[in-house]
Amino acid sequence: MPHDSPAAPTRAPRPDDGAFQALHAEREALERDLALAKARQNFSTEPGEAERARADEASMLMSLDRLLTRIRAAEYQRRPGAKRW
Repeated sequence: MPHDSPAAPTRAPRPDDGAFQALHAEREALERDLALAKARQNFSTEPGEAERARADEASMLMSLDRLLTRIRAAEYQRRPGAKRW
């Protein structure tokens, strides 16, 4: 006997969906770049390359922190009844 599961609830697209998804796409790209910088640090045979990777990582970590703050703010604003200030 087949089991009919209820359809997933759908919602109308929000005007800010594209911007919200773009923030997450930027986060994914930055996390991927951070992983590559860490690999360059661990596996580089050139000392200069490892140092450049450390500097890149430090810069990207600051960018990731700022980006995650923007994502948290966007998530809050998407909540029903969220204050706008």
